[in-house]
Amino acid sequence: MADNDRNFDDVANHFANKIYGGLKGTLRLAVLWRDISEILPQLSSNQVLDIGAGLGQISLRLAEKGYDCTLTDISKVMLDKAKASVSPSSPVQFLHAGYQDLPDLLVGNYDLILCHAVLEWIEYPDKLFAVIDKLLADKGVLSLCFYNPAAPIYRNLLLGNFYHVNHPKPADNHSLTPSYPKDYDTVMHYLQDYKILTQSGIRVFYDYAIKKQGGLLVPDDVIALELQYSQQMPYWRMGRYLHIIAQKRPK
Repeated sequence: MADNDRNFDDVANHFANKIYGGLKGTLRLAVLWRDISEILPQLSSNQVLDIGAGLGQISLRLAEKGYDCTLTDISKVMLDKAKASVSPSSPVQFLHAGYQDLPDLLVGNYDLILCHAVLEWIEYPDKLFAVIDKLLADKGVLSLCFYNPAAPIYRNLLLGNFYHVNHPKPADNHSLTPSYPKDYDTVMHYLQDYKILTQSGIRVFYDYAIKKQGGLLVPDDVIALELQYSQQMPYWRMGRYLHIIAQKRPK
């Protein structure tokens, strides 16, 4: 693990409930799965690597469809939770390791790399992208999901929490406030050698609703409209998380 990269062993249950639980978690998975399922026919093989897999919900779903998936995480607790959700005879591989160690532990290039909710916890993103570039096959696809730092600022503006806008609370090891959030333009700099295939926002309106009423009380309707607006400008850029699918250009 790098100097100050976050390990969620100490807050694994809280992380799982907060990120993956409830309607917010359902919305996250709905957008991710919609985007990823659309690019699967473009893959030249079934080799999938999940960096910072957490509970591995997307990669384990891919494994059920016959993809050869390797799940990695620096948190043994999170990885054990993912492992517990599959049968002992499952061909899914689980690797307890930081992303920095993966080039020494894994052989071969992957046609799909998932890296979800990892970037905002990484102190040195250039090292992460160097690892991804090394492990991703030419014309392979990267599914990158990351925290959008513009979203909480806008929500605090809507709520009138101007103090929090001008004095943002620093991250600590006991909260789920990302330690190293990266804005969209910064992320695109790291993807300049990639072809952008898909860009989506995750939770483009649900998080901004101060009072849950009307259609917001009907989960199926919320999911349908979140999916509808998740790729439309200007709404997708306001997602609590942003999801970019990019294809590596041959060198």
